[in-house]
Amino acid sequence: MKPMSAMLPIFFFLYLIFSLSCAAADRETSSSGGTVIFTTLGRSDYAFDIFTLPIPSQLHQPTPSAELRITDGVSVNFNGHFPPPSSSLLPHQTSQLQLIYVTERNGSSAIYYDALYDVDVAHAGSRSALEIPVRVQVRLLGFEQSNNRISMKDKPSLSGEYLIYVSTHEDTGVPRTSWAAVYSTHLRSGLTRRLTPRGVADFSPAVSPSGVWTAVASYGIEGWDGEVEELSTDIYIFLTRDGSQRVKLVEHGGWPCWVDDSTLYFHRRSGDGWISVYRAILPEDKPVSTESVTVQRVTPPGLHAFTPATSPGNNKFIAVATRRPGSSYRHIELFDLVNNEFVELTRLVSPTTHHLNPFISPDSTRVGYHKCDGNGNGRKSPQFLLENVRSPVPNLSLFRVDGSFPSFSPDGDRIAFVDFPGVYVVNQDGSNRRRVFPSSAFSTAWDPVRKGIIYTSAGPDFASERTEVDIISINVDDADQLGYKKLTTDGQNNAFPSPSPDGKWIVFRSGRSGHKNLYIMDAVEGETGGLRRLTEGQWTDTMCSWSPDGDWIAFASDRDNPGSGSFELYLIHPDGSGLRRLVKSGSAGRANHPSFSPDGKTLVFTSDYGGISAEPISNPHHYQPYGEIFTVKLDGSDLTRLTHNSFEDGTPAWAPFYMKPADVAWPKTTLCSFEECHWLNVMPKVHRGNATKLQCGVRY
Repeated sequence: MKPMSAMLPIFFFLYLIFSLSCAAADRETSSSGGTVIFTTLGRSDYAFDIFTLPIPSQLHQPTPSAELRITDGVSVNFNGHFPPPSSSLLPHQTSQLQLIYVTERNGSSAIYYDALYDVDVAHAGSRSALEIPVRVQVRLLGFEQSNNRISMKDKPSLSGEYLIYVSTHEDTGVPRTSWAAVYSTHLRSGLTRRLTPRGVADFSPAVSPSGVWTAVASYGIEGWDGEVEELSTDIYIFLTRDGSQRVKLVEHGGWPCWVDDSTLYFHRRSGDGWISVYRAILPEDKPVSTESVTVQRVTPPGLHAFTPATSPGNNKFIAVATRRPGSSYRHIELFDLVNNEFVELTRLVSPTTHHLNPFISPDSTRVGYHKCDGNGNGRKSPQFLLENVRSPVPNLSLFRVDGSFPSFSPDGDRIAFVDFPGVYVVNQDGSNRRRVFPSSAFSTAWDPVRKGIIYTSAGPDFASERTEVDIISINVDDADQLGYKKLTTDGQNNAFPSPSPDGKWIVFRSGRSGHKNLYIMDAVEGETGGLRRLTEGQWTDTMCSWSPDGDWIAFASDRDNPGSGSFELYLIHPDGSGLRRLVKSGSAGRANHPSFSPDGKTLVFTSDYGGISAEPISNPHHYQPYGEIFTVKLDGSDLTRLTHNSFEDGTPAWAPFYMKPADVAWPKTTLCSFEECHWLNVMPKVHRGNATKLQCGVRY
C-alpha cells in the first residue's frame, strides 16, 4: 500500500495542507461578539451518504449485499459524480473508485474528492466503503478558495483539470435574485472563472463528454419569480472554457445531462401532469436554437421520472429517480431505451428509504445516488442539538438547532424550542431534554425577569384570523405542577409573544379585529391585567420582537400589498409612534421572523432576498427553499447574508452571549424522518385500463 503522500501529486498535497491549516486557524476566534441560532427544515435528520450499485444484468437483480457506501459517514454527503478516467487526479491504481461530491462537514459547504483503493467494486458484498483500508480524501473547493466568502456549492463535475460547479458567493445586489452561478476552477492554479453571465442564475450544470459544452437549467434574464416546486427554467448551453456562445436549447426543462455532444436528457412536467424525462437532439447542419433542436419524450406517463443521469455514448439506458403511484418513497430506476421499460434498483435494496439524484459511471457499470442510512453501518457523525455553521462575520458564531422557533433563556443555560407537536426545553449542552407543553404550539420566548417562564402560541400555525390560538405562559421550573396559564381570552389567532425587557408587557399579534394586527398586554395577568392595540389596518402585522432597550418593536407586515404574501420588516415604538420600514423585500418578496441582537443594534431575520439556489426537486421537501438568514442594522445599512444552502432556513434568534463555534451533540437518535416533496405526492389521473400500458414494462 502506497502512503498518501506518494499517491498525491505535490500540488494537491500542498493544497490540502493549506485548506486544513486555514480551517484550524479559523477556530481561534475571539470570545467577544454574538451568536445566532436558527432552524433548517428537516436538515438535522438527513444523514446523507453516497452509495453505489452495479448495473444489473438480465439474469441478476440487485441485492442489499451488492450496495456499497462510498462516502465516509461524516456529516452530510450528496450530489456525487464519477469523474472520467481522463480526469483522474491520482495515479492509476487497481480497483480504484473515484468520486466527487458535495459535503457540509466542518460547518460549510465544500466539494471533496475521494479515491478508494483495495476495493473490488465488482464484488462489494456487504462491505462498506467505511471499511476500505485506503481512502485518499482531498478537499477540492471550500470557503478558502472563494476568498473566504461563504457560499453553497452544488452539482460538481470534473473535466480534465477543471472543476465545474455551482456557487452562491457573489451577491447580485438585487432583492429576490438568485446568487447561484456556474464557475470553473483550474485545480492546479486555482484560477476561477465565472461562466454564468452577470444578472443571470444557473442551476444543475452538466459537462458534455468532450468537455467542450456545459448545459444548465436557467431562467435567463427573466429571473426567478418565486417558484418553490418544479421550476420553469429553460435549458441553455455554453462553451465550458469561458461561458461564451451561450444559447437557449430547450424551453421548459431542468437537470440536463449529456450522452454525447449532440444529445442530452432533461426533465419537465408534461401536459398530462406527469414529470417525465425528455431527449434533446442538437442539429448537425444548422445553428442551435429552440427551433432547430428536436425534443422527444422518453419516459411514459403513469409515474413521475426526474433528475435523469446518463453516461458517455450509452444509448441503451438512463438512470432516473421515480415516484410511483402507491409508493411513498423516491427510488432509483433504470429506463431501458431499447425495450422501453423500467428496471427497478433501489426498491429491491432498501424499499422504505428515499434515494436521490442518480449518476452513472463513465463505463456504464455502476449507478450512484445518495440516501439517508440513519445509524447504519459505521455512521460517524452524531446528531447535533447545535450544529456549527461557518459564519461570514467575524466574532459572530452560527448554529443550526434541531428544533423550530428556538430561544435562549436569559442566562443562556437553556434553550426552548418547538418540535411539532409540543414545546421542549433542553440544556445548552444537549442534556435534560424534556417536553413542557404537549399540544400544538409555535414560537417561544423567555421572560427576561421571571426565571423559568416561557411564552408560546398554543394552537395550529398558518391559520386564519378566527382560528383558536392563544398566548400561554409556562413555568418550566415548577417540576411538581408543570402547567400553563392562558393569557389571551378570545382565541382569535393570538401568536408570536415577545416580552418587554422589564418583563411587564407582552407584544403579540391577534386576529380579533378580523385582521392580524399587533397588541400589547400585561405579561403576568394577560388581557385581564391590561390590553391596548398597537397597530391597526386591513393587513397582517405579525412575528413581533421587542428590543432589549425597550425602544423598538420589530415586526413583519404585508401592509404595502395586503394579502399578496409579500412581507417586509418594520419598526415601531411601543407607544405607536415612529413607524418605519426597515427592509424592503422587492416585488412579492418575504422578510420574516425578526429578532434583536443583545445590544439592540441589529436584527436577524429570514428572507428570500437571495432567491432560490437549486432545483427543489433535487432535495427533500421544503416549504420555502429560498429561506436564508440575514442581518441588518436598525438604520437599514449593512445587509448581510449569513447562510447559503438550498434548504429552508428560518426562525432565527440571538443567544445572550457569544458561543464558540463547536458542535453540541445530544442523545436524540431519530434520523431519516424528513419528508418527500409534497407536490410529488400529487399523481395525475390515469385511466385504469391504460395504467399498465402507460408505465410500460417494469423488470424485476
